[in-house]
Parts: sequence; C-alpha cells; structure tokens
Amino acid sequence: MMDQRTQIDFDTSALPARGFHPGELWTAPETGDTIAKGTASPLLFIGTQADLPDTSILRGVRVAGTLPAERAAAHIRQTDTLDIVWLAAADTVGEEMLADILTATGERGCNLICETSLSGLDAVVAAIPASLGVQLLVDADPTDRLVALAAARRTRHGVVHDIARDDAMERIDRLQEEVARISRLLGDLAGQRGGLPGTPTGVATPWDVDSADYAEQVRAPSRDFAAMPRSFVPEERTLDRQRAKQVRRMLRQRRMREQYFPADLFADPAWDMLLDLYAARLERQPVSVSSLCIAAAVPATTALRWIKTMTDAGLFLREADPHDGRRIFIALAEGACDALARYFEALDE
Repeated sequence: MMDQRTQIDFDTSALPARGFHPGELWTAPETGDTIAKGTASPLLFIGTQADLPDTSILRGVRVAGTLPAERAAAHIRQTDTLDIVWLAAADTVGEEMLADILTATGERGCNLICETSLSGLDAVVAAIPASLGVQLLVDADPTDRLVALAAARRTRHGVVHDIARDDAMERIDRLQEEVARISRLLGDLAGQRGGLPGTPTGVATPWDVDSADYAEQVRAPSRDFAAMPRSFVPEERTLDRQRAKQVRRMLRQRRMREQYFPADLFADPAWDMLLDLYAARLERQPVSVSSLCIAAAVPATTALRWIKTMTDAGLFLREADPHDGRRIFIALAEGACDALARYFEALDE
C-alpha cells in the first residue's frame, strides 16, 4: 500500500528575516497543496522566536501565528479557527495571565501544549483545569514535541484524515496498551476481573475519552498528611513501616542496576511510579507531580505522559493540596493500592 503521509513541509525561508518584534502577531503564509485545506490543525504559538520549535516537526498543523503571552488570551477569544495553543515557558508567565490564557483556551475548546521547567512544574499543573486537554513538556526534545503535537491534533480531530501512522502515533498507542496491560494485571491481583475501575477497553486512548469524565478527578484529599497519625493501631503502624522499607529497598535496587548497565535498558516508569506512590502511602506522605517525575527515572516529559495515561486508566488520582492551591498531589487509587498490597503479600509467602 502506498505510504500516504500528510504533513506540512514548513519552509523556514517563509519566516520574517527581520525576526519578531514585541507585541507583533505573525501569521504564517499558505503552504500550497501539500495538505488538503481544512485538514491541518491551526496552531497559535505563545512565546518568542527563540522559543519557536524546530519547524521540521510541525506535521499536520498550520502555524496560524505567534504572540507574546500578554496578548494571547484576547486573541484566542477573538479567533474561532484555532485547534491548538502552544504555550512556551509557562512557568515564566504571571499567575493571573496564565490563568486567563488557560481559561480562554478552554472556552474555545482548543487543546493545549504547555512547556515548563521541572522547578515550575507543580505550579503549572495546579493551574491547568482538569477538563482542559493538555500535553505537558519539560525540557523536551524534538521527539517529545512531535509526540505532543500528534496527540493534541489527534485529540482534536478524533480520527486522523488518511494520515499514515508514524512513529509518534505508534509510540502513543504502545504507551496506552502498556498501561491497560498493567491495569489488567493489577486488577487480577486485586480480584477484579478485567482490570481496575477506569481501565480502558480495547485500544482506547486517553484522547478518545471525553475530558468531562475526568473533571472531578482533582479532589480534596480525604486525609490531612500533616496532622494524621501514622496509624491508630501500633501493630499496623509497624507493619506499614516495614513494608515501606521493603518497597524503598526495591526501588534502590532498581536504581543500582543503572550503575552497571544503561539506564534505558531497564526503563519501566509505570512500575517505578507505582512503587513510589505505594511507599509514600504507607509512609503517609504526599507526592507532588515533580517528585513523581523524578521517581519515574525517565525524562520528565515521558513521566508526565505516563502520569496522565495512568490517571485516565484509573490507577492514579489527582489530589489538591489543602494547604497550597498552587500544587497538585498524585496518589494511588484504592484498587491499585489493594493490588500492590496483595503483590507484596505474595512475595512474602
């Protein structure tokens, strides 16, 4: 079968030679007949020329323009044809301005690609509404940006218009299939046939699910981490401590392998995050998004993609920090916690 790949060959000579000026809206020229009119996803880039990603990755999208952050929200509200909003350096945008951009993006039903540093990740994640479709990037490379674009475009259009499946699409599908497999295995351990609650069936992907279904996923935690005693029963407190040490030891052993073998040879972010969250639950400690990214032992953008997918699959929960509205915690769902408890009990037999 003929390989029919739909893309835009973005000619860098079309960019203004004099560069961009503050407050100027730059509109990309038409790119000819490379892609059928109406198929390409219009994208607004919020940032500077220096932040503009390598144009070679812009497949299946049309850059509608670029703007500084202070003018972005008003422009988004005045434009009916945007599909994707790409926000560069979100952690450098003021809190009120960021909230306005995010609100406008949600009002227009656009998907968001949001870049931030690891140090600013928690504040940015907390500012993003759960109902907003977002692809988070942290110190992203060209491959990460391509995957984010593919996911944002696919979410918006549902079905890609006669586009041959490329590496980015296949990579996303493999990720979802792996999470579904893990969920089914954990569900079997927990005695729940077919997987944990929320496990996608078939090869459903996160962007196939109505984001409104997850609007309530950010919830106030049912426990106060600072005030809650370790346990009301001394014996249970001791058992939890012992189990937490066992889990932490397993995590240390996994990191030790990387001293003797290439780290990516054993990369398993889903399992590393499950273990870290289980240990933290036993220790009655909250886990921030940035902390969980570090525990995953993979690039932060990859870890964020796993967190989103496993949250969509019902394995993770998003919890609002009761003491700081600018931060979100990630916790294990009850079914996943029960499955891990059974797993470690089986190891002790």
